Order: sequence, then C-alpha cells, then structure tokens
Amino acid sequence: MASIDPASLGELWDRVFGSQPEPDQWLVIVTAVVALVAVVPHVLWRLTRNAITIAHEGGHGLIALVTGRRLDGIRLHSDTSGLTVSRGRPTGIGMILTAAAGYTAPPLLGLGGAWLLSAHHITLLLWLATALLLVMLVMIRNAYGALTVIVTGAVFLLISWLTGPEVQSAFAYTAVWFLLLGGVRPAFELQSRRRGGGAGDSDADQLGRLTHTPPLVWLLFFHAVSLCSLIGGGRWLLDL
Repeated sequence: MASIDPASLGELWDRVFGSQPEPDQWLVIVTAVVALVAVVPHVLWRLTRNAITIAHEGGHGLIALVTGRRLDGIRLHSDTSGLTVSRGRPTGIGMILTAAAGYTAPPLLGLGGAWLLSAHHITLLLWLATALLLVMLVMIRNAYGALTVIVTGAVFLLISWLTGPEVQSAFAYTAVWFLLLGGVRPAFELQSRRRGGGAGDSDADQLGRLTHTPPLVWLLFFHAVSLCSLIGGGRWLLDL
C-alpha cells in the first residue's frame, strides 16, 4: 500500500489555508463592475440569477438542518425559482429561521466571502464554496437543479485547482461582488411583485403569518440585511 507523503499533505494544507497575494486595487474595481453588469441588465440577470437561487435555497436547507428540521429536498427550476421542502413543527423559531434564511443567504454569504478575501484567503474561499455546493448536491431532487449545482461546483473546483493566484483572485472577487450585489435585487423584485398583487405565498408573507406581523416588516428586514452586507462587504473588498 502506497504511503501518504507528509510533504505533499503539508503543501496541500498551505495551498488551501495559506494566504495569497493581495490583488491590485484596479482588479477589485474591475471585478465589481463585471458583477454589476451581471446583475443589472435584465437579459443577463435571467441567467445569472440561477446562482442567487442556489444560495437562496441552500440557505433555507442549511438552516432547516441546523434547527433540527428534516430536509426532504431542494429543487431548482429553469425560470430561476426554487423550492426547499423540510418537515418539522409548522411554527416556532426553527420554522421562522428557515423561512428567513432564503433572501438573507446570498448577501450574508457574500459578506463572509468578503471577510475571507480581506484576509487574503482566496483559495480557501473557493474550496469552501465547492464543499457547500457538494453538500447541497446531495439534497437536490430534480435534474435541472443537479446540473446547475454540478456545473457551478465544477467551475469553482477547476479555478481553485488549475489556475494561478491572479485568475483565482479575479474569479473569487467577481463571485463575492456578485453575491453582494445580486443579493440586493431579489428583495426589490419581491417588493414589486407584492405591489402588483402577486407573491402571496412569498417568504415575507410566510414569515408574517408565523410571527403575526405585517409582511412589510420582513421585506424591510431583507432590504436591511442585503444593503448592510453590501456596504460592509464592499468596504472589506475595497480595503476602506
């Protein structure tokens, strides 16, 4: 049986958990512009929003497990909608936290990513993202959802394994900017749908029924989390 080379393990450890060179300021700004372009135009948003849906439904699923609920599965659809089904008490703190996790997950993931990048842990961020996507894949229950998660995870893995620090930095900063910027738009979209009489069973409406508060309270909460995450994460990324 072949033995494991301690030197190779040490090299892998340093590669993943070590720090990488800080990118130039111009690269950070360019990646922010690229992410903004991926979020603002509707024609691009219809495609890129799939990544936000992955984070949204992953947030529901993760908090459901953390709060002791039974996660039955996650579905991602080609229209960028998604559905996470969990079982447990229909009321209580576990259900409230699970329902609140969807719209808050993308911006909070972006905030966490910005913190890692500010500490120059670029490769670690890419590997953590790959690991989270792999865990999520186990709970996906439809073909489109599985394909979306596999492709996204493969991109993160290939970038982290096959490219150098410059490419990793550009990709990681773009991804984190996208989560921060893309995490803001869904709450405004929900607000627009509710104003038009739609989205009667949205996360905000469910939370309103669970907590006996107006759904507007939860919509404002989603706005607060996403905007505060963008401001805080942006300051970390720009090293302000």
